Amino acid sequence: MHSVGINWGCAPLPRPRELLKALPLSAEAARTVTLGREAIRRSADGLDERLLVIVGPCSVHDGKLLIDYAERLTALRQQMGDRLLLVLRAHFEKPRTSTGWKGFLYDPHLDGSNDMAHALVAMRQLLLTINEMGLPVGTEFLEPTTPAYISDLISWATVGARTASSQIHRQMASGLPMPVGFKNTPEGDIETAIQALLTARVRHTFPTLDPDGRPALATTQGNSSGYVVLRGGKGRPNTDAIGLTATRLQSEGLPGRLIIDCSHDNCGRQPQRQLQLFRHLLDQKLSGDSAIAGLMVESNLKAGSQHPNSPLTYGVSITDPCIDWDSTQSLLEWAYDALGASLPVCT
Repeated sequence: MHSVGINWGCAPLPRPRELLKALPLSAEAARTVTLGREAIRRSADGLDERLLVIVGPCSVHDGKLLIDYAERLTALRQQMGDRLLLVLRAHFEKPRTSTGWKGFLYDPHLDGSNDMAHALVAMRQLLLTINEMGLPVGTEFLEPTTPAYISDLISWATVGARTASSQIHRQMASGLPMPVGFKNTPEGDIETAIQALLTARVRHTFPTLDPDGRPALATTQGNSSGYVVLRGGKGRPNTDAIGLTATRLQSEGLPGRLIIDCSHDNCGRQPQRQLQLFRHLLDQKLSGDSAIAGLMVESNLKAGSQHPNSPLTYGVSITDPCIDWDSTQSLLEWAYDALGASLPVCT
């Protein structure tokens, strides 16, 4: 006979409260998160004119590699913080169009063992270490239960192109304590991202799990701070829609401030083109385009990508191809010089 119930097996995971007790938020990490969130909110409202740059690997697959990258970015943040608001991109979940490795949270050992209990502990430890360096972190939330384990360590969240139209993710975003960016769909639909941003600003009630892992009813207050993120679509860039998108946001009474993803379809899936696009967009901002609040870049220690089932080369992405660290550092140094004395000093 066929089962009439849910057809899946279950294995225990740590309760959120247990993990937060075992790896508590330190005073140093809390300060980084608080200051990071506030700076990103001010940028969304046009009150912080530094260039917001969310930069880092396409996905996290190696904790040592992420710390290595974070240490280098922290050094640049300390040198460039008066003109650049640097945030580490650390994505532990990877939405897939069809099949493929779904990210560190789901398969941290890259062997199909799906050791999510280990992944949750490792993710929290990594995020504590990075925030204690003084470096704010951004991530994409895909699984709605993930924020219960790590949201206190995140300064910026993304709802991705494949989930921006999802009511579940809009509800989740309405209760997140940090600014959230909504990407346009893979087909290039910007209106979906705008509607997601508007939906997340209001109260929602929905079923969830409480910190002890019990079914509960959540009621959010709405998230008033967010961005639309342009990432291109259908193999074409959509950077020509910056002005129209900003005007559309302003028609809804929102700041017309955007983040532009220099990767994905905006660079034609050619990672080195991110460099040219970044420079072009910063020149556009310096020429008076106040809609451009920030830029996103996919970067790793080494350029390119590799298959997750192959013998791995340290520093190379196992998802989308990235630019290398030397190119990243040169790009950020160029941006710092280009901004020059055009921005007020921010701390």
